[in-house]
Amino acid sequence: MISKDAIFNIKSNAEFDAIALDVFKFQFKHNKVYRSFCDLLYKHPSDIKRVSDIPFLPIQFFKSRKVLSSNLPIEKTFTSSGTTGSITSKHLLTDLNLYEESYLKAFRHFYGNIEDYVVLALLPSYLERDGSSLIYMVNDLIEKSKQAESGFYLNNHNELVNTLKSLEVKQQKTLLIGVSFALLDVVEKFQLNLKHTVVMETGGMKGRRKEMIRQELHQTLKAGFGVHEIHSEYGMTELLSQAYSQGNGIFQCPPWMKVLTRDTEDALTIQTANKTGGINVIDLANLNSCAFIATQDLGKVNNHGEFEIIGRFDNSDIRGCNLMAL
Repeated sequence: MISKDAIFNIKSNAEFDAIALDVFKFQFKHNKVYRSFCDLLYKHPSDIKRVSDIPFLPIQFFKSRKVLSSNLPIEKTFTSSGTTGSITSKHLLTDLNLYEESYLKAFRHFYGNIEDYVVLALLPSYLERDGSSLIYMVNDLIEKSKQAESGFYLNNHNELVNTLKSLEVKQQKTLLIGVSFALLDVVEKFQLNLKHTVVMETGGMKGRRKEMIRQELHQTLKAGFGVHEIHSEYGMTELLSQAYSQGNGIFQCPPWMKVLTRDTEDALTIQTANKTGGINVIDLANLNSCAFIATQDLGKVNNHGEFEIIGRFDNSDIRGCNLMAL
């Protein structure tokens, strides 16, 4: 059995690759859905010599199947947001500690000790439903910050802005994490000049506003909050790890997560760096579900393993990967 310690203490690409291959063998053996998918592709552990040989499970399977590599009881089910009548993804967790350890260690990796921050969350669309993995993470970060001012905000923008101003006076390190449309709502009413606050958008207009390209969104938010950069978080219901951008929409992964791109015309072909393709994610924290996921995002990975998100597949189709998703 692969240990959590091994996953969260990866120090090199060679270590990552070795553990990823071990996780693949484990999930091929214990995950019925993933095993069936690999069988349809005629991919067996004896065929898998490199990480790029590993099949990536289309993310739609989380909508139609129980993607599990464990027989342990379900501790928590995270669900995706969806339009009325649409089928939502379900991520079944048999070990909630894996998620908690992943997001806490990733935050420390990129930002330092959570106790150094006041955490202000502006996530109204997520608070309005149950089962959000983002709300679970941010709520825990708020608690772990141990700061009296930390908390969630809905539409009480005056109170949020007053809190931000008072924290700035105290030169208190602050994380303002919000969904894009809610952050835009704030800067339409207020002009701030934040020196000690990280402003982080989690993406998404959630049907509340027309979509904006990232550069336009970030330019508007930078001007309104008076900051040099807008940070971003890249995560999803089907993952237990997050990548972070500290500016310019360029994301970095924690050591136990990696992003690759696949050819848009041939879903089984992994591309070299600097080519636009479908985003494939290896999330080794997904030990008890599936660590190898073909997402519906389009992006590009640079020579350093950093990536940017460019858009989505039309109609969210993943060509060549729909063998079982029907």
